[in-house]
Amino acid sequence: MSYCRAVPDSVMSRGSAAAKSAVLRNNGGGQPLKTKAEKRAEAKAAKARARARQKRRQALTVGGAAVVVLALVVGLIVWVSNSSSPPSPAAGGASPADGGASPAGASAAATPDPGAAFPPVPAGADPALSKKPAATAGTGAVTELKATALIQGAGAAVQPGQTINVNYVGVTYADGKEFDSSWNRSEAFSFQAGAGNVIKGWDQGLVGVKVGSRVQLDIPADLAYGEKPSGGQPAGPLRFIVDVLSAS
Repeated sequence: MSYCRAVPDSVMSRGSAAAKSAVLRNNGGGQPLKTKAEKRAEAKAAKARARARQKRRQALTVGGAAVVVLALVVGLIVWVSNSSSPPSPAAGGASPADGGASPAGASAAATPDPGAAFPPVPAGADPALSKKPAATAGTGAVTELKATALIQGAGAAVQPGQTINVNYVGVTYADGKEFDSSWNRSEAFSFQAGAGNVIKGWDQGLVGVKVGSRVQLDIPADLAYGEKPSGGQPAGPLRFIVDVLSAS
């Protein structure tokens, strides 16, 4: 005689469900347990995401540095270009010994006519004025202003206060190195004679010169920019060859 009673299927089902529920509770509130392979895959994916984030940060850092370097290079090029542009000696100040004069600048230069021929040689003048002269180094010491007529014009003499139009070539007296020339710009230069808008060597040396003349000016340092000028002007004695094209 068996004392074992058969357990109803409904009771067995309730027991299995209770056991399964207990397992799920022990596994974090209802999530199934993960296999080792799944855990390794998740870890690998997390590392891949971290590497991707690091690469993006590095790319942004390198890109930002490249932009900064490019901006610095462009700024340096612009600065060098501006600082290397030679000043116009004709538009410079007077001798530093007396504090200098105001530069002629754009206000003293006449606006060129785009349709006018260059150079604007006056009617009846020597045809040589249409060609750039060759300025060479001088010899000996320059202790005073010296004006030498290379071509004698037939026009009226320049008077103080007149606005004169000139072409010029400027070189350092000692070695004949050219530092400025209106010929290189294809634009004559205009200023008021004797008004202190240019170096003293010009103000003094060009008054009395006849229109249509080509004159060589040997200028001592104290009537030019001095021995130690600032702003990039040439130092020491200078030599200019100046063509007087008009005066009014």
